[in-house]
Amino acid sequence: MAVVTFLTFNAFQENTYIVYDETGECVIFDPGCSDEYENNQLIDTLKKLNLKPVRLINTHCHIDHILGNKFVSDTFNLPLEIHEGELGMLERGPTVAAMYGIPYLKHSPIPSQFLNEKDEIIFGNTKLKILLTPGHSPASLSFYNEKNCFLIAGDVLFKDSIGRTDLPGCNHALLISSIKEKLFMLPEETVVWPGHGESTTIGYEKKNNPFVGII
Repeated sequence: MAVVTFLTFNAFQENTYIVYDETGECVIFDPGCSDEYENNQLIDTLKKLNLKPVRLINTHCHIDHILGNKFVSDTFNLPLEIHEGELGMLERGPTVAAMYGIPYLKHSPIPSQFLNEKDEIIFGNTKLKILLTPGHSPASLSFYNEKNCFLIAGDVLFKDSIGRTDLPGCNHALLISSIKEKLFMLPEETVVWPGHGESTTIGYEKKNNPFVGII
């Protein structure tokens, strides 16, 4: 059975997700740990749960989601995996960090491979389907586990809200299309784990999200 746990890191209160199963293997999504204290929180959580990280993935490459990439990559000898359309965003990380006044001394590694919608994330006894869900960023990915009915959604969909679209590379119409044509096609009981804030469900958002329109 796949299980989701998360830690909330950095000044943006970003959710870093750990998805694992009974084998002890896990995937770390969007490590936002930004200092030694937060790095230790991540390590302590992995040790407490007796987990072995086997993949490092960014849903998208906004600065708050990539701050811990190098730490995780170096610590566990893991290559970074993203969609190729996020590479420009990743490379602009130092510039964006300077703009916000965020310490970013350990720059993210460049991915050794890229993820596509036709791929699956397979680890332990778990499979995650990849959904290409752009709009908040140029090529954001969401990850759906059909068996246990949950979605790692990045910043695409939040409880009662959606990802912002006033940043470079954003597209509001495309984001709404991603939500309606990809996420809202999932079962209503699907638990949505967003990049910020609390979890929600597809069914709740279809009925209540004011930014998408009631379906």
